[in-house]
Amino acid sequence: MSKSGGMGDNFYVAGFDLSGDINSLSRIGGGPALLDMTDITQSAFERQGGLKDGEISFVSYMNDTSGRAQDVLENLPYSDTVVEYARGTTLGNQAAVLVCKQINYDPTRANDTMLTFQVQALGNGNGLEWGNQLTAGKRSDTAATNGASVDFLAASSFAWQAYLQVFSFTGTSCTVTLEDSANDIAFAVFTGSAFTAATGVTAQRIVGAAGSTVRRYVRAVTSGTFSECTFAVAFVKNETAVAF
Repeated sequence: MSKSGGMGDNFYVAGFDLSGDINSLSRIGGGPALLDMTDITQSAFERQGGLKDGEISFVSYMNDTSGRAQDVLENLPYSDTVVEYARGTTLGNQAAVLVCKQINYDPTRANDTMLTFQVQALGNGNGLEWGNQLTAGKRSDTAATNGASVDFLAASSFAWQAYLQVFSFTGTSCTVTLEDSANDIAFAVFTGSAFTAATGVTAQRIVGAAGSTVRRYVRAVTSGTFSECTFAVAFVKNETAVAF
């Protein structure tokens, strides 16, 4: 991929597409805390990784339409939410995703009357994860569909994590499942890769078993009884052993 700016991005919160209500992203960060393990024999710091964390902070506009920024963010839920920044809307593009707590919704009214809200989402139980989009931004299926695959270039045996955001749904249920392939021809479901069947707006995270293999190509498929399901999937293929 060549150099690019941050144009044409999407932003999702708990199964709601707030892309058109976001002014800016002030911080997308995370990783392990650094533990100072320096002893008296050393002339430089020695550090080891500690607890993982993550943060996505952003500025939203005032939009009180149902399902938009004010409606989604004003309640400051006590439960976990899933926040996702999609870098562009091309299949395979990067996405930063975080299971988090939304801790504020603070308005600022400027002299020119611009009304914006500062929002900070802090990781809860998981750190920030960067993955790839298995859908080109949002995907709308009207029946069971095998999505196009993403080429991860090689297989790995360090497991995986995946995120689903369902924005709208009509029908009885829709199950989104992940499949992998060694040759982009013969695909198979890999263990634990089915999200809980969606019956409405939802956001989910699933995790592969430690040491499980992911083959080179991965795609998202849908099944169930529905006439419309609009959703996005982000997939994290671990390149080394991870711990949560």
